[in-house]
Formats: sequence, structure tokens, C-alpha cells
Amino acid sequence: MTDSEKHGVVVLPLIPLRELVIFPFSVTPLYIMRAQSIAALETAMESDRRVFLVTQRTAQTDNPTQDDLYQTGTAAEVLQIIRLQDGSAKVLVEGHFIARIVDFITDETMLRAEIHPVTVFPDRGKRTQALLRTVVNQFERYVALNDRVPEEALTNIRTTDDPVHIAHTVANIASFNTEQKQDLLESVTLQEKLFKLSKLLDEEVEMLALENKIISQVKNSITRNQKEYFLNEQLKVIEKELGMSSEDDLEIEELQSQIDKLPLSDEVREKADKELGRLAKMQPYSPEATVARTYIEWLLEMPWGQSTEDKANINKAQKILDEDHYGLEKPKERILEFLAVHQLVEHMKSPILCFVGPPGVGKTSLARSVANALGRKFSRVSLGGVRDEAEIRGHRRTYIGSMPGKIIQMIKKAGAMNPVLLLDEIDKMSADFRGDPASALLEVLDPEQNSTFMDHYMEIEFDLSNVLFITTANTTAGIPLPLQDRMEIIRLPGYTEDEKRSIAGQFLIPKQTEIHGLTKRNFELENEALNLLITGYTREAGVRSLEREIASLCRKTARALVETGAKRRRKVKITTAKVREYLGPQKYRDMEISRQQGEVGVATGLAWTEVGGELLPTETMVMSGKGELMLTGKLGDVMQESAKAALSYIRTRYEQFNLEKDFYKTTDIHIHVPEGAIPKDGPSAGVTMTTSLVSALSQRPVRQDVAMTGEITLRGKVLKIGGLKEKVLAAHRAHIHRVIMPEENRDELEEISAEVRANMEFILVDHIDQVLEAALVSDKPAPKKNTTATRASKKTATARKKTSPRVRSTRTNN
Repeated sequence: MTDSEKHGVVVLPLIPLRELVIFPFSVTPLYIMRAQSIAALETAMESDRRVFLVTQRTAQTDNPTQDDLYQTGTAAEVLQIIRLQDGSAKVLVEGHFIARIVDFITDETMLRAEIHPVTVFPDRGKRTQALLRTVVNQFERYVALNDRVPEEALTNIRTTDDPVHIAHTVANIASFNTEQKQDLLESVTLQEKLFKLSKLLDEEVEMLALENKIISQVKNSITRNQKEYFLNEQLKVIEKELGMSSEDDLEIEELQSQIDKLPLSDEVREKADKELGRLAKMQPYSPEATVARTYIEWLLEMPWGQSTEDKANINKAQKILDEDHYGLEKPKERILEFLAVHQLVEHMKSPILCFVGPPGVGKTSLARSVANALGRKFSRVSLGGVRDEAEIRGHRRTYIGSMPGKIIQMIKKAGAMNPVLLLDEIDKMSADFRGDPASALLEVLDPEQNSTFMDHYMEIEFDLSNVLFITTANTTAGIPLPLQDRMEIIRLPGYTEDEKRSIAGQFLIPKQTEIHGLTKRNFELENEALNLLITGYTREAGVRSLEREIASLCRKTARALVETGAKRRRKVKITTAKVREYLGPQKYRDMEISRQQGEVGVATGLAWTEVGGELLPTETMVMSGKGELMLTGKLGDVMQESAKAALSYIRTRYEQFNLEKDFYKTTDIHIHVPEGAIPKDGPSAGVTMTTSLVSALSQRPVRQDVAMTGEITLRGKVLKIGGLKEKVLAAHRAHIHRVIMPEENRDELEEISAEVRANMEFILVDHIDQVLEAALVSDKPAPKKNTTATRASKKTATARKKTSPRVRSTRTNN
């Protein structure tokens, strides 16, 4: 660069570069293709061979403008040019000095730029000398770690004492990215340039050291594997020469012997032989060998040809079922029917049973008793929370840690091809992106398809037609309809108080006394105390809470015996006073006394839940206002619609209830269902809400010894409801002996035990007027012309009094 150029402006042809930064003192080859760049090159060759090289901001731009280029570049001289046949050229350039673009000159053929040189003055200060020494040391280490940089690069550094020359040479050789190199090029002072260069070199050296460490570890691992392979091959040759068998050969022979002994089908035997052949050709410690070995072991450990013989004696089977469970006649009857048919038909498909009922009624334990009664092996699979289809059908062997599904696992665990397999909590499965396990169960629980069940891991057809599948659920709402269609649903309702007393005496008390080290000699639970436990400390459909309370009494008794030193010699009699002392105040109170008198606006409904039937008290208050209907108690959409339908019905019958025609405009109505934190919804609260509304508006009390259930239409018709058995049991547990129910549910009364029916009166209705007549306290007797009652003769009623329900059926002349 001449003295005039140092202080003046120079016009040079401009060549844009993609992802490349040219530094002074560097010789770099370039490949020129673009027409404008070729024209600029030719112009330079015709004059002083100098060009201005500047980097593009974005490499993808084909025809860059001033905005697409950095403002700082390098003026360079073309040392050599080779023109190619396609019009492009290969050139060798040497950088001379850094310059900034002052003005951008564009014509149709090429790019030109007015540039102003940027001088980086040498600095001999101590800080600069220290930075320079640091950069040189870092660069030496960089070259030592980087195989792509030749040793000659250090020669250029060591043969010059110009710090600017050293900085530009290091920046050109090092593998920095385009933005980092451009930043170094644009640095004005030497100290700034050296500082940035040192920071970048430090990062590169650290990265290269880490890369070399990883490469070394990989090489060592490969070398070790090759060494093991070589030694294993040598060992095989030596053992072969000595006539010895290796452990791997012995393992293959043992597996082959097991395959030959097992009664496998042709398909399974062919699959096992094929996998064993593949295993024999693999390296013993390779991952593929482990996968193949595990698969063969699964094949051989399945109970091929092993089945238990069903017990032929129906009486013995019934005795076992009765000994294990009290009541539950319907499921027991179904199992005995299966046994009877099995004796007549040698090869029959096992039924798919689904026990539906609230917690604690014995669904799971009943399935175990079924296995005992049939003399079959028993396995249980919990499906609660299962959301992956592979849990049912298994994982494909391409996945790491793959294994068969739970169905195959449980059959292997049972050790027989015809076990009783319990699929527990089938209503609590869910689905996500991994698949729908309920859909996978469609094949498992279909007697027409499960004889050819295909597990993804096993990859062979498996016959499940001899397996007796029993599923359990609290409700059918969570089971998809196609799956329900494949199962025979058997409902297990809650227990009555008498049934709970029998279960406690026959099963729970003996079980808990044995668990807690007590006997009949030192523990006795009086009948009155047991009644208090059932009515005062538990209120449930099943007996799970009752068992917990009995266990608590046993623990308290055991502690009392140990503290007094009596141990087994002293007898502790549990009275009602002891129950209150050990368990604290009663959790539930008998409300029978409070039901002797009626209450305005309060009606008792009946609801079905997953844990059995429940009482649903409904309160209504009326007050002066603007006709607002308020519904509280966390009611669902269906119950809110029932309340609106009830109000609409009352508005159409305002004269019948002695109300003003526009009462709804001047009265605010508030309907509330207590226990507001619990969501409530369902289609059977219509009659309860209507009764509560009519009572509050007409100020006629509601009989509190009556519970009711049923949905209504706008015309007052009472519709059929579900869950009648559970609802009646809930009323029976609460000592409510009169239930108003839809006429269409009459046939379902036969499903309720005779013991409960004998203590209940059922009022069958088909219109809301009949409900109001039976539920509201009337100041005057109702007209006879409105209803007709069908009653059995006194003689028949007396004969049936102890076994039949008191049923009153009414008809309305509307």
C-alpha cells in the first residue's frame, strides 16, 4: 500500500465472498462463478490486478447489494488465474490491507467500491506484549491438538516479530466461524484484536481437547472389542482342537434339548429353532445375542400343553363359593352354570364375566374363589391407570427392554394354559398418544378372536379361548361400549345391615383376630357393639370400612392385653361402651326420630354413585325478589335442567297448588343440595326437586320418612331410572322404609333381597301428582277420584307379609 493510498480513497473492483473472510498477509485460493465477479476479476487483470474482497452477510444471496455485504473487507492482489471452460475461474489471491467501503458503485456488468484503508498500528505496550505471547502459546497448543493444521503454520508465526502480522495469520488459520472472523477483521486496535483472538482460541483449544478425549475413548472401546473377539475366536479353536465344548455351545445344546422335549406346535417349534440358529451364529456377549436368548427363554418358559382339570363336582364348587363369600347369589349361579355346561360339552369357550359394583363388596376376592371352586390357577392384572397399548399386546423386539404384554406374563406366572385371569379395575384405563389399551382388549376378550391372539413380542399365535377372564369395575361408564358388548356384566350391589352382620361374624372377625394374635377366648364382640359399628361408624355399600374398624378394635384389645400382662389368659368383651372408648364419637347418627315430623321445602332423594347408593337431601327456600332461580351445591347440567323443568311444570299448574299466576315474577327461588364441594349430576333428581319446590311454594311439609327417585318430563310424567337396587339399599341403611319410584321399574324389585323388601314399602308412580300426594303432608284427605290404588287382599297380604314388599301402585286420571 503506497503512502497516497494510506490517506486517500481507492476505487477497486469488488468481489463478494460466501462464508469466507480474507485477512492481510494470507494467500487464499478462490473459485469465481458469478458473472459480476468474473467481470470484476477481468477488470482487475487489465489494470493493477487488485480487487476488493468483502464477505456477504447471508451466503444464500445470489446477487448481493450494498445492504447484503459487510462494510469492512480486504484489498488483495490476484497472484494467479486459471480460466475454466464453463466461464468460471480459479484464482489465487494475497491479502494486502484492510479497508472500509466509502461508496458503492454499481453498473450493469460488475460491482465497484470506493474504499478507505484501515490501519492497525503496532502497539509495543506491556499488555499488548503479554496478549501476543498468550495468543502464540494458545496457537501452538491449537496446532498440536488439530490434525488439520500443518506444523508449517507455526513457522510463519515464529519467523516474524510484527504483532499485526501474527494476529492476522492466526485469525486466518484458526477454524473460527464467519461472524467471529469478520469481528476480528473489523477490530480497530491491536490490543482489542489480540484479546478477542485469545478468547476464541481458548474456546477452540478446550473443544479440541474434549473431541480428542472422546475419540480416544471410542478407539479404546473398539480396540477392546476387537481384542475380545480375537481371543474368543482363539479360545474356540483351542477348545475344538482339544475336543472340549465351550460354555456357549453347552448353552445352545441345553436350549435345543428343551425345545425337543416340549410339546410345541409346528409354528412355535419352527420359530424357536430359527431363533436358536441365529443365536448360535452371534457373538455371545453382543446385545443381539442377549435379545435372542431372552426371547427363546420366554418361549420355553410358557406352559405349553399344561392345563389344570376343572372340578366336576358342582356341589363341592358351590360349597367352596359359599365358604368364601356370603350372598352374591347371581355370580355364584353363573359359575355353577359354566361348570354344568362344561361337563356336557368337552370343548367350550370360556365366558367373559364382568363384576360391576361399589368398592368393598368382594369383586376381586370372588374371582379368586371362582378359581378355587374350578380348581384352576389364578393370576391378577391391575389395569388401573394403564394407558399404553403395549401393556396388553407387548412391545416389539426392536425396542430396548421390550417384553411381552401383561396377558402373556400372567399366563406364564400361572403355569397353565387355562387359568382364571382377573383384569382388575377395567373401567380405570385411559388412552394417550401411545395407543388405546381398551381397543387392544377387544381381541383379548372376544371368544371368537382370542384363540389366535398375537402378542407383539412373541410374534406367534396364542390360544386364549381356554382362559376364564373375569373383569371388575365400579361402573360401566368408563368402559367403552364395544368392550361392554364382549362381556357378560354381573352387578354386585351393596350389602344390607343383616348381611354385614353375617359377613362380620363369619369372615371379618375371625380373619382379624387371627391376624392380630387373638382368639375367641380373649376377644368377643357383642352383637349390640357390632350393630353400633355397622350403623354408627360405617355407612358404605361394602364392608371395607367395617373391616378396618374391627381391625382397630383388635389392635386396641391386643395392646390392652399386653399392657396388663394378661396376654391370652384374659378375655376382653367389646361392648358398645368399649366401641365408643376405642373408636371415639360416632361418625353417623340415626336420623329416624327426626323423620317423624315433616319439614317444608326439604325432600330426600336417592342417588347412584360408583361406591353405591346415597341419600340426596334437597332444600328449597322462597323469598321476595325478581323471579331469580338460584341453584347451588355444585349441580351438573342435567340436575340444573331438572330444576328448570320442575319450575316450568309448577307454573303450568299454579291453580292446583293455590299459587298466584305470576308468582315466579315476584319470588326468588333457591334450590340447594348439601355437601356443596362434591359435584352432583344425574337424570333421577326430577321428582325430588319438584316435591321440594311445591312444598316450599305451598308451605306444605314433606314427609321425612319417604325417599324418592325418578326423572320428570314437562308434562309431569315420571320416567324410568337406573341403579334402583343400590338406591333402595341406601334408603334401607338410613332406616327409611318408604320409597317412591317409577312404575316402569316395577320388575327390578325382584332383584332386591327378600329381607330388604319385607321391611320396605314401595310406592310406584307414573306421574308427579302421585308423588306429591304420597310425599306431602295434606291437611285434608285427597279426593278419591284422582287416584286408584291396587292392593292385594288382606289374606294374601298377611301370607306375604314376611317375604314380599309392600307395593302401592297408583294411577292418575289426567
